[in-house]
Amino acid sequence: MTTPYGSYELTRFPEDPRDQLRAWDAADEYLLRHLASGTGDHGPVDLAGAGQVTILGDRWGALTTALAAFHPAQITDSYLARAGTAANLDRAGIGTAKSTVRLLTTQDAPPERIDVLLVRVPKSLALLEDQLYRLAPHVHAGTVVVGTGMVKEIHTSTLKLFEKILGPTKTSLAEKKARLIFCTPSATSTRAVDPWPVTYTLDEDAGSGAGLTAVNHAGIFCADRLDVGTRFFLQSIPNNTNGARVVDLGCGNGIVGTAVAVADPKAEIVFTDESYQAVASAKATFRANVERERERADFLVGDGVAMLDPGSVDLVLCNPPFHSHQATTDATALRMFAQSRKVLRPGGELWVVANRHMGYHTHLRRLFGNSEVAASEPKFVVLRAVKQEERRRPV
Repeated sequence: MTTPYGSYELTRFPEDPRDQLRAWDAADEYLLRHLASGTGDHGPVDLAGAGQVTILGDRWGALTTALAAFHPAQITDSYLARAGTAANLDRAGIGTAKSTVRLLTTQDAPPERIDVLLVRVPKSLALLEDQLYRLAPHVHAGTVVVGTGMVKEIHTSTLKLFEKILGPTKTSLAEKKARLIFCTPSATSTRAVDPWPVTYTLDEDAGSGAGLTAVNHAGIFCADRLDVGTRFFLQSIPNNTNGARVVDLGCGNGIVGTAVAVADPKAEIVFTDESYQAVASAKATFRANVERERERADFLVGDGVAMLDPGSVDLVLCNPPFHSHQATTDATALRMFAQSRKVLRPGGELWVVANRHMGYHTHLRRLFGNSEVAASEPKFVVLRAVKQEERRRPV
């Protein structure tokens, strides 16, 4: 990536030489050009003398790496984006210690005072709303606020959020299908209250989740309701886990793992997701439904189940994503499946719910040597794969 601040070799995380997707796009480039030279009525931004620079939602560290000399704080909901930023900083010979870049999560306290706020518009409007509410008390009338995104990512509702929470907002002309957002923070001290997280009770059609309380922080898939795929999954997952060690992989709000814990108090549940908002949701959902003296659960933010020991798990339950930001891809799901096979004990099972058209049964059969349909409906399918005992080759 070539910018006014230098040229950088950037990759997504985890690095995969077969990955054809770049770690930056035209929206990142547009914002960096604007900061250096200005756009329309808005001149360049003197970052060297600006004070605290905060970058919200940087996808893979493109903005943070290019602006590392100005000691920014990056705020992200993604473990993978955070790890990718650290890797790209190291690749550029910068490193978080040398550059004094702070890598914060959406669950961390933001910088006390923000003088420049750069926002990479997220796919989730709810996450943008929640984060703008969290950051609003830390900006001031002189804060420079600039957002960026591809044209298809910036809608009237996006601009209304900036206007409602921070102040008057307008957009730039489009360049290479990217657009900038300019917001002037108001001096008002009275702001609406952040509506997140939201809480609701699952109805009787939610299978083993019926009657449970779900707590959703902003940013998770279907943040204000139970998505139809998970609802179907809850009608299909095993009812008796017999004290097993169960992983809710890509846990979202954690309702699947929580349903297992309620049905089998002896089960040990591991909730894992790459989203800090999701793991916070899972923890809140679990605590809302399970008595503390019966708790046997871990809550882990990371890359799938890469942090777990091989052969340490009896059952993995997974509703995998098939998007990476705006790109449709099965790469994340396939990595989840491969990781699951590694951590399952022989005889352990992986259960997956997915849109029927994804064709995951073929991948599971190739990886596990078997795959069967546990449940199906016109749109969704639940697949079950069993890890086989590995045969030892004769010496």
